[in-house]
Amino acid sequence: MSDTRPPFLLHWFLPTGGDGRDPGGVTAVQGRTGAATRRPADIGYLSQVARAAEQAGFHSLLTPVGLGCVDPWILTAALTQHTDRIGFLVAFRAGFASPTLLAQQADAFRRFAGGRLRLNVVTGGDPVEQRAYGDELAHDARYARTDEVMAVLRDLLEGKRVDHDGEHLRIEGAQLTDPALQHPVPLYFGGASPAAESVAARRADVQLLWGEPPAALADRVGRLRTRAPALRYGLRLHVISRDTSAEAWAEADRILAGIDPEAVRASQERFARMDSTGQARMAALHGGSTDAAKLQVAPNLWAGIGLVREGAGTALVGSHDEVAERLHAYHRLGIDEFVLSGYPHLEEAYRVGEEVAPRLARAGGEGQGVSRRAGAVASAGAAPETGRGG
Repeated sequence: MSDTRPPFLLHWFLPTGGDGRDPGGVTAVQGRTGAATRRPADIGYLSQVARAAEQAGFHSLLTPVGLGCVDPWILTAALTQHTDRIGFLVAFRAGFASPTLLAQQADAFRRFAGGRLRLNVVTGGDPVEQRAYGDELAHDARYARTDEVMAVLRDLLEGKRVDHDGEHLRIEGAQLTDPALQHPVPLYFGGASPAAESVAARRADVQLLWGEPPAALADRVGRLRTRAPALRYGLRLHVISRDTSAEAWAEADRILAGIDPEAVRASQERFARMDSTGQARMAALHGGSTDAAKLQVAPNLWAGIGLVREGAGTALVGSHDEVAERLHAYHRLGIDEFVLSGYPHLEEAYRVGEEVAPRLARAGGEGQGVSRRAGAVASAGAAPETGRGG
């Protein structure tokens, strides 16, 4: 049977905690090292990353949210003034602000930035970090609150008047003034627990997943598809793509050799205290081991990033052809969008846009957010090289 789903989208990532050749913590300072933050995340550098991703053909930029991050609303609003077309997938913590205020912010953003807005709804998975924001709700209660926030937010962004009387929110007579309805705002949502999947099935446009072996993702997509047939799926992955498989794995080995054992210890200690099901699934892939042989958890799928980075902790490692084929294999499983990144994010945006994206497009048909410019200059596709991940 032919694949008749909508074309895939490719997104890139903004390293708002600093950038470098090596991974580090993103939403918290644990795991950050000097090597991971040699390039400060000032507006000059992040503008370079944004323009590189735009030129390379990516559809939008994911901006993280957390105690160790700059405010994504203010940052992305500033970056709209340094870019022309690329969209912004802005993360926010559900429940930390009124959904009416969030709707006003989102409506202003889409109005003044020409509709270049997508929202990533984050519930939070670290109780210690949640308390720093003044939030003491338990895991499932947080997702119940997120469900109400998303319901109110969607109705407001669609121009509706909202009266809502729920367990966590009471909203009376909320409505946007002259909302920019010609610019819909898709809601992206992440979470792997039963409570999270229930929210995704009811409220989300796109369910974001972290990179796991294909069989594990196929199980999750299949389970959700029975509850929400129209739900789309996005996959968050890092990429180490080079001209040959050997070069790519040599880079993975370099990254592993440079990871500070103390950074691993501190990061894994933090991950263990979390009540995030998704983080537990990431940690289970490597178990805190720095043994290179144990970090390849599926063909071309490497779990070394997750030793020090919270959230998405896996990378596709291989030749450009191999990486494109693995991405297309995930697409065949039901993944519609890919949120990619690489270290450093500036150079790797060009590399992935110029080398991987056109190969992916040739394998599965030209997709939105895939650079036509890159496709025009890429060499003809060759048979995938065999190597460590083949």
